[in-house]
Amino acid sequence: MRLPRPFYQLPVLFDVERLQAEVAALPAEAWVAHPDRLRGNSAARLISVDGAETDAVHGQMLPTPWLMAMPYLRQVLAGFGVVWSRSRLMRLAPGVGVPEHADINYHWHTRVRLHIPVFTQPAVRFHCDGQSVHMAAGEAWIFDNWRRHHVENGADQDRIHLVADTTGTASFWRFAYGQSPPRDRWPTLAWDPSADPELLTENDQRMPIMPAAEAQWLVEDLREELSLAVDTPETRMRAARLNLLLESFIQDWRQLCALHGTGGRGRPEFQRLIHAVREAAGPLGEGLVMRANSASALLVLEKRVLQHLVADEALSP
Repeated sequence: MRLPRPFYQLPVLFDVERLQAEVAALPAEAWVAHPDRLRGNSAARLISVDGAETDAVHGQMLPTPWLMAMPYLRQVLAGFGVVWSRSRLMRLAPGVGVPEHADINYHWHTRVRLHIPVFTQPAVRFHCDGQSVHMAAGEAWIFDNWRRHHVENGADQDRIHLVADTTGTASFWRFAYGQSPPRDRWPTLAWDPSADPELLTENDQRMPIMPAAEAQWLVEDLREELSLAVDTPETRMRAARLNLLLESFIQDWRQLCALHGTGGRGRPEFQRLIHAVREAAGPLGEGLVMRANSASALLVLEKRVLQHLVADEALSP
């Protein structure tokens, strides 16, 4: 999700000792390799599709058995009053990092990632769009993951953060963007042995066919970010042709939605249109990038839009 600036620290603190005790009690089998097999990166799943051992992002999100055994972490998450999507503990081994990247997939377009450090050292640095911060244990941070960012663990110990995804309520965003009081007036969420809050978790929001309004919103956002890596007559021509192609695609997608609806009828026609756009866009991509993060325009089109226009056939009636 894009934010007005790279980092925001939320004016709230958490019981570091209790956080660390619950995380330290996790068994070794709770930790799994990073989905992209990044060296030194591992995670323990806390909220996942059906509460299972999966990294999927589509489906009914539920707490995993690991989270159900961590009452204070549940209190921490419930305290924000938001609906949570996929959430994990993310562990970074000493001396390694997360390579620079930008989060361009569909999932990230409307979700922000909350970080609450559990185990960390001052030598752990989070970088985003030229700025760098150390997120201290027990703090809460969000950042603009559409911008390029990376993490470095320069310490001699594991770094472990609670990392949770949400779209956020209006009150959450007022809290995040508002004027913070002095730090000595920030509240600390104390551990309550009697509290057993129910977490709000995302339902499966997919439709068999993406509605035309959402497809247009995603495509128009991409077109607004479209930029030239190198300004030449050739790249300007490709940008103009890609813009025209995307405008035509939305017009045709809206017509198919008008004809078939979004319940799954006419799937082959929708898929033929996707294939035609993919084929036509292929020769136009060279030198076309996103303004904020230099990501390939065609990669963003694929990952954010084309792959999500038609859902699995299991969703169709």
